[in-house]
Amino acid sequence: MQKRVRLSPIVPAMLLFTAVCAGSAQAGDETSPVELVSVSKIWDQGNHNAFTDLIRFQDKWFCSFREGEGHVYGKDGTLRLITSTDGVVWESAALLTEAGVDLRDPKLSITPDGHLMLLAGGSVYEGKEFITRRPRVAFSADGHTWEPFTPVCEEGDWLWRVTWHQGKAYGFSRAPIPQDGAEATTDEWQLTLYASDDGVHYTPVCQPAVPGKPNETTVRFTDDDTLVALVRREGGDAHCWIGTAKPPYTDWSWHETGYRIGGPNFIILPDGSMWAGGRFHPGGPATVLARFGPQTYEPVLTLPSGGDTSYPGFVWHEGLLWMSYYSSHEGKTSIYLAKIRIK
Repeated sequence: MQKRVRLSPIVPAMLLFTAVCAGSAQAGDETSPVELVSVSKIWDQGNHNAFTDLIRFQDKWFCSFREGEGHVYGKDGTLRLITSTDGVVWESAALLTEAGVDLRDPKLSITPDGHLMLLAGGSVYEGKEFITRRPRVAFSADGHTWEPFTPVCEEGDWLWRVTWHQGKAYGFSRAPIPQDGAEATTDEWQLTLYASDDGVHYTPVCQPAVPGKPNETTVRFTDDDTLVALVRREGGDAHCWIGTAKPPYTDWSWHETGYRIGGPNFIILPDGSMWAGGRFHPGGPATVLARFGPQTYEPVLTLPSGGDTSYPGFVWHEGLLWMSYYSSHEGKTSIYLAKIRIK
């Protein structure tokens, strides 16, 4: 039998709102652009539960994440999907494994033909020594039964997330320079924008010059077909960069956020407003929600979080922003679900 979990609310509405901007707001602050409606733990069955994504598929919720022994790399990474009809009671939908491969960062999307697609990183080790890495994809008609993983892109790539637009999947991959080297021994990493008609076969679009070891990147499209990218950087000042490009997405403009952001993600709402999230470092790691734009990143809400935390997933549903993330602030690294009202 599948394990069913009723989420445990840990924060009544508005009791743990904390602003991270200057002039910290109090609970119920009418000047805040957002209201934390609720946040609850929805999964803690693995030893280490982390790196979430969230999606609505066939009128159900699906949340994906990695289960393992810890945050660091190893052979033990498996990918869990849990599902819910109401966002209250959750059960396991699938556990995806690959022998000898550490699977990480499962990202969900819906293909043009209506299948649920899971994109993940996959690393191979001999003992503790890193050998190789390549992204892979799997597809499902119902979110429960999955086809085997198919490797995509090239050895050394890590295609972190894709967004579908006008029948194509777009996403940035990172790789060490040279690509046959190990990231730990190279001073720079290269971003490559890929596009695909089927989610399996990817064609390079461009390689923008982003310094400072660019890596985890989320891309979304505005109504005028502008491609917006939020890029984590590990080198230099480690500040996240925001990029924009018009079709055919080969000429990019870049702006620095002024913030170090781990696990960056963002969503564009029906009214055109943008909201981003990720790991925020000043005062200690926490997961935040930020007001976002092509040239701006303004943190406005700290979620109940701390320690090992971040990697949010976003869905706009019935007038609320639903946000998955993980955190270890209660001791064990667990999966949480927040509902946020945008004022």
